[in-house]
Amino acid sequence: MKRFLVTGGAGFIGSAVVRTLIRDTSHQVLVVDKLTYAGNLDSLKPVANSPRYRFERADIADAERMRSLVRAYAPDVIMHLAAESHVDRSIDGPGEFLQTNVVGTYTLLQAALTYWRDLSPEQRAAFRFHHISTDEVFGSLGEDGLFHEDYPYQPSSPYSASKAASDHFVRAWHHTYGLPTLVTNCSNNYGPYHFPEKLIPLTILNALEGKPLPVYGKGENVRDWLYVDDHARALILAAEKGRPGETYAIGGHNERRNIDVVRAICALVNELAPNVTIGPRERLISYVMDRPGHDLRYAIDASKIERDLGWRPAETFESGLRKTVKWYLANREWWERVRTGVYQGERLGQGLGILA
Repeated sequence: MKRFLVTGGAGFIGSAVVRTLIRDTSHQVLVVDKLTYAGNLDSLKPVANSPRYRFERADIADAERMRSLVRAYAPDVIMHLAAESHVDRSIDGPGEFLQTNVVGTYTLLQAALTYWRDLSPEQRAAFRFHHISTDEVFGSLGEDGLFHEDYPYQPSSPYSASKAASDHFVRAWHHTYGLPTLVTNCSNNYGPYHFPEKLIPLTILNALEGKPLPVYGKGENVRDWLYVDDHARALILAAEKGRPGETYAIGGHNERRNIDVVRAICALVNELAPNVTIGPRERLISYVMDRPGHDLRYAIDASKIERDLGWRPAETFESGLRKTVKWYLANREWWERVRTGVYQGERLGQGLGILA
């Protein structure tokens, strides 16, 4: 049995990792989360009663708290998912992204290094610090090509710049101090428990409620979609089997234009939740001013993790999207609490007033 410390474990991807660790393995898990607007303990309710699960509310930028938690819990693996992650919010308020994603990662690395140095030789060899990152650090692809582990970094947004910096810090702590780290860069995730500021959950909920479905620009931007439970399996596999110092790119092999994603959601909501008053949901599509600096295309070459670790995505985009829409239909209480609380579906990321 391994002891996992998962930062950001109440977030979208983090909670999927925690649910998978508790449900499908015998591992123990400590979740460390600040519970900002996107942190949601409701996402951990399916495992909250497990004796192998613990939760601590803490800020990863709090050096004393991180040292204390890491030392007291004595993890075998640190999976670092805590991050400010929404591009639109980074445009409106980049300072929080610098503080959490860069300073927070540095602080956690220092706590891990101090702890790791005090371990026995056998424990030091087995320990892993796994940093979970994004394909957005690579910038924008043209019509052809794929991101891979050696692709040059060209971040375009304050969010991706902060994640690029944290990736570099993690690699530096491996090469300079010997800390056994690894990095994974993933494509766009979707699935259950997704905070509704992102494209897919926002479109699902607005379609259910008969509200406009905002599409940036002409909807031509392309993303490679990865079902969150497939990603969680890949992350756990990388943490347990990946080689220190390595990077693994994780993608779903599901490139779609944003407008095609929205239309697919409309078709599913029409089928699964028809509403004669609202009518066909595609009529709700509304083209809005594009995001500043909007990257054209992301796509991942996941052949390395497939070849070296044996991971494959189980879901196609069609099967994963159907599961996702069905989940939101069956879990109205979860998303209604979010919609009536910290986020009501407002437009973010126009960069207005950032210098004020």
